[in-house]
Amino acid sequence: MERAKVIKEEIVEQDTRFLAVYIEARNSCWVMLSEKEDKMGTLALAVPNPKGLAGPVTSQTLLGERNAISARMLAEYIASKKGKITMVSVYLEKLNEIQAQKIFMNLIEKVFIKEHQKESIRT
Repeated sequence: MERAKVIKEEIVEQDTRFLAVYIEARNSCWVMLSEKEDKMGTLALAVPNPKGLAGPVTSQTLLGERNAISARMLAEYIASKKGKITMVSVYLEKLNEIQAQKIFMNLIEKVFIKEHQKESIRT
């Protein structure tokens, strides 16, 4: 069995660093998204539908409430894209949740591109 993949990425927007730590195991993804430094924040869990069944991804906020909408939205997005159980943590200091959603979505896409590049090098 192959070990979990770990990818770290960052984007600088509005003179602030936004960071992602992405861990992908065989059956799950864990993503920590934060402003300025790696910190855990509001935590959400999303579970994709079993293969072959139609319907939306199911999600729930596990911890915190400050950035719950973003955490759930991003967890659902990654779970549907990867087809794996996904946990997402969102930590923001000064930027509000709505402003950060686009930045974090761009950061996730950057992670996916880096992941694809690593897989291409291996094969």
